[in-house]
Amino acid sequence: MNKKKVYSGMRATGSGRLHLGNYLGGAKGMLALQDEYDCTFSVVDAHAVTTPYDPKTLREQVRNVILDYLAVGLDPEKCRIEIQSQIPQHTELAYYLSSVYPLAPLEDLPTFKEKKAQYPKNITVALLNYPILMAADVLLYKGELVPVGIDQEPHLEVMREVARRFNAMYGETFPEPVRFKTKGEYVPSLLGHGKMSKTVEGSSIFLSDDLETIKKKLAKVVTDTGTTGGPVPKEGGVASLFTYLALFNKDDMHKKFKEDYEKGVIRYGDMKAFLSEAIYEELKPIQEKRNYFEEHAAEVDEILAESKERCLAIAKETMLEVKEKMGLPL
Repeated sequence: MNKKKVYSGMRATGSGRLHLGNYLGGAKGMLALQDEYDCTFSVVDAHAVTTPYDPKTLREQVRNVILDYLAVGLDPEKCRIEIQSQIPQHTELAYYLSSVYPLAPLEDLPTFKEKKAQYPKNITVALLNYPILMAADVLLYKGELVPVGIDQEPHLEVMREVARRFNAMYGETFPEPVRFKTKGEYVPSLLGHGKMSKTVEGSSIFLSDDLETIKKKLAKVVTDTGTTGGPVPKEGGVASLFTYLALFNKDDMHKKFKEDYEKGVIRYGDMKAFLSEAIYEELKPIQEKRNYFEEHAAEVDEILAESKERCLAIAKETMLEVKEKMGLPL
């Protein structure tokens, strides 16, 4: 029986190290899928060059994502792990897909507008074409499920529209990908607004953080300056803490602290101490596994080499089909 195909990737930005948002919103979704589906997981380093970056550190950042992938439990016996730039068919397919999709909707995407505002001197064709490359990433492997956060839904709609347009013009070729939802699809920032980000300083707890680092970071989360009581707020530092409780709670402490908050008797020190231990308890085995792969670099290289060959075989097959349907010489 043919398994459904899954594709997901993470950018190698900042240090490359994954944070709780990447883990809960992406990696855990990957783990849930690799046992049941035909999975390809990527470090999408070609996407990293669409915004300002340091070429001197990019390879290290890519390696850090790979090490974190293996540390959280991605199993090369159950899935393929690729480095996007090593599979040239990604960018080749992106070019052909760009010929079936209009310009205007790309300019209207919220992400493009945000990046234009963030990097006004770096508004490139590659930045505009980012969603088309995302579509190519998934469609190259005929991806049907994509484990990403809800904020990526506009990009998934672009993927579906690209697939529909290509299929209508050249015959049925690509599926229309849908999002695989995870419990932690939106992990709020420690700053109390927005989500965790590798590039926003002070917003994230990284998978590599030790217990003391986690305690210090949670201690800085801004809580109520006035009297507590009433319903738990929907945004701000307190809301972030309660979201973390819901994601990491094993002893129903979420209910206890919620009741304490509503009664106006909550002790934030106790709440943060419990959270620190709960988060570190989940991260400790990940850190131990990462240390193993750091010390066994040759094993990692072998995993990547074998996986690359498997990915190339699929990518070449897809491109042959695309070129044949588009009438291009084979």
